[in-house]
Amino acid sequence: MKRFLAVIHVLGLTMALFSTTMFVPMAWSILLDDGQLVMFLQSFVIAAFLGGALWLATRRFKAELRPRDGFLLVTLVWSSLPLLGTIPLLLYFAEIGVPLSFSKAYFESMSGLTATGATVLVKLDTLAPSINLWRVTLHWVGGMGIIVLAVAILPLLGVGGHQLFRAETPGPMKEEKLTPRIASTAKALYAIYFGLSIACFLAYRAAGMSWFDAWAHMASTVALGGFSTHDSSFAYFDSPLIETIAIFFMLMSGINYATHFRVLQLGNIKGYGRCPEAVPFVTIVLGMGVLIGLYLWTQDVYPDLLTSFRYAIFNTVSIATTAGFANTDYGAWPLIAPLFMIFLGMFCTSSGSTGGGIKMIRAMMLVKQTRQEMISILHPHAVAPVQLKGRLIPARVLASVLAFMLLYGFSIALMTALMLLSGADPTTAFTAILASINNIGPGLGEVGPASNYHSLTTFQVWICSFAMMIGRLELFTVLVLFSGGFWRK
Repeated sequence: MKRFLAVIHVLGLTMALFSTTMFVPMAWSILLDDGQLVMFLQSFVIAAFLGGALWLATRRFKAELRPRDGFLLVTLVWSSLPLLGTIPLLLYFAEIGVPLSFSKAYFESMSGLTATGATVLVKLDTLAPSINLWRVTLHWVGGMGIIVLAVAILPLLGVGGHQLFRAETPGPMKEEKLTPRIASTAKALYAIYFGLSIACFLAYRAAGMSWFDAWAHMASTVALGGFSTHDSSFAYFDSPLIETIAIFFMLMSGINYATHFRVLQLGNIKGYGRCPEAVPFVTIVLGMGVLIGLYLWTQDVYPDLLTSFRYAIFNTVSIATTAGFANTDYGAWPLIAPLFMIFLGMFCTSSGSTGGGIKMIRAMMLVKQTRQEMISILHPHAVAPVQLKGRLIPARVLASVLAFMLLYGFSIALMTALMLLSGADPTTAFTAILASINNIGPGLGEVGPASNYHSLTTFQVWICSFAMMIGRLELFTVLVLFSGGFWRK
């Protein structure tokens, strides 16, 4: 019980820190005079009180956390912070007299924090600007992980963070650190994240977006989230220049932030070539965008090749990086194209990026492991170790990847079956789960780019919310809590 209360102590502090993110929409509410300042002040007080009360009530149990505690804390944080994120949404929609259930508010908040970008809200253009800013602020905070932010701050308050960083950081190579101290590592990652954010914001503004839209879409882009302030997403702007800027920053955010750090540290762009994921990621995503463009042109979806490339490359990059933006209704394309785009979103982004999915490095390991098995069948006595960029991959890492893929496939199958049993059509059920667990956002069918998740039932919304959380935390972090061994001493 003392260990659990020590976890709750840190959870309370994290919740209290999270409440300060409401200052961002407060500032915009004042700037734009949209009348929501009091509502956000109320939300801040409620969130800060809840977090502060937990922290103070458990201050006697403050202790250094063990790795096992880290998994529990990460799961509690990612299930609790969306609760706080619902407060402004519930207060706002109650104020304007539009019904919004707690289940759908929680879904929206979970989608924001996990940088999924699936939404249940309609008529986004008519919402108060500060509410739209709150949605994308959830993206920005969740993009690199609220825990990574916390481990840069909590050590200053006497709480260590290495085990939390290992539990939350995506990818199988969690032992690597950029700097000797974990707090310095977190700060280095956020310095890069902040730098990309400023560059993206200024680029959008220079390309013609308003200050408000530039800020909002910057937060969604660098987090690879996908929330927009407009129902029509990037189609609202109808600007090839803005779309090109988005493509660049989506690709940058899909690369491992450790790679960005090393490139900046060494002052040599060749560092991207030394990364086992960066070049394959960019090559596959852009290459598939070109191929899909050629396919759309041959199918007479668009009248000319340039237009086909414009829509194919933007939407392919968006879905493959799990950003989830759209500049057209790609759900109306021949089915093979959007299905293939969602398939790319399952594995393309790099580990240590803000993207979702199983990550490129796992996919590469699986391909190399398959090749090794085929060599072993043909040459039983041959020695063919699995290597990436000349680095031998330990057997325990390969075993972990195989176990992850087994659990990944089982989770998709189980949750898709639950969606089907609850009445969803096959296309909607399957793609909603794929889009949720991979943090992509839009799927196909009733949850396609021309619609959203508002038509799902309460049960279906909770399934997708759970899928978003376990996908964001890469399954094991959450599902290990359901094993009996986790709770035994």
